[in-house]
Amino acid sequence: MSDSNTTDFTNPSTFILLGIPGLEAGHVWISIPFCTIYAIAILGNFTILFIVKMEPSLHEPMYYFLCMLAITDLLMSTSTIPKMLNIFWFNSREIDFSACLTQMYFIQCFSMMASGILVAMAFDRYVAICDPLRHSTILRNTVVAKIGLVVVLRAGMLLIPNPILASRWPYCRTNIIPQTYCEGIAVVKLACSDIRISSYYSLFLAFLVSGVDIFLITVSYIHILRAIFSLPTKDARLKVFRTCGSHLFVFLIFLIPPFFSILTHRFGQNVPLHFHILIANMYLLVPPMLNPIIYGVRTKQIRNRLFQLFTHKGT
Repeated sequence: MSDSNTTDFTNPSTFILLGIPGLEAGHVWISIPFCTIYAIAILGNFTILFIVKMEPSLHEPMYYFLCMLAITDLLMSTSTIPKMLNIFWFNSREIDFSACLTQMYFIQCFSMMASGILVAMAFDRYVAICDPLRHSTILRNTVVAKIGLVVVLRAGMLLIPNPILASRWPYCRTNIIPQTYCEGIAVVKLACSDIRISSYYSLFLAFLVSGVDIFLITVSYIHILRAIFSLPTKDARLKVFRTCGSHLFVFLIFLIPPFFSILTHRFGQNVPLHFHILIANMYLLVPPMLNPIIYGVRTKQIRNRLFQLFTHKGT
């Protein structure tokens, strides 16, 4: 290839985020639900943190894990959505190369943390329902703190190779990313060298680490469901089943979009690009909004405390 037709992006200073190609004319309108979801996520998760902090009766493992999830959701949303809104509102598409890799790392990191916290929450529910007499001895505060530390270290250490490898690839094709954020696969696909190491490692993380999380959550809920159906009254079974069902729904919302995105990048040449990007964005938008509703507002203790807070202010 002649030099005149080659642009050297070996060390690009910036990447260009296109937003949602094909729907540029509707970016302002698309920003309205994005901004609304972000506002609900911020308000909901901060509310969860405030109520758990202020109410001593909620200082239990279940609510500690819920606070960890709320913090993760806040960080996940804030690391991506403000830049998306800048693209939609001000057409601010440039992102610094190092900032792009940093965003890519933190998105993956917070996603893996959230997955680990969901495993911990499933284990907490399993012990509470299947072995309630030992719940307080198994999940002591020190154990909860250690689980939280393991979740953070696992994500932080396992994902460090991704931005390091991405920073070493030569980018001689283009610096344009057809996305609203620096999605890992989209960034790596711009490299013009052999990226099999990065691809294999990403597959290892996606199918082994995430696979282990899915397996553990599935096993926990199978045991929980068995315990539910052994409960003596229909009302008790229905109450526990509704709670666990909503938790499983959130987990599926958390799980399906990223796997859809991975499969679309590899096999979905006929999938419209804007549809793929919207699905990939749902993975970042919807769980942080739904988690405080499903895990928080639908939890009786938090709902009652929230009601007391508003009635006290009204009085």
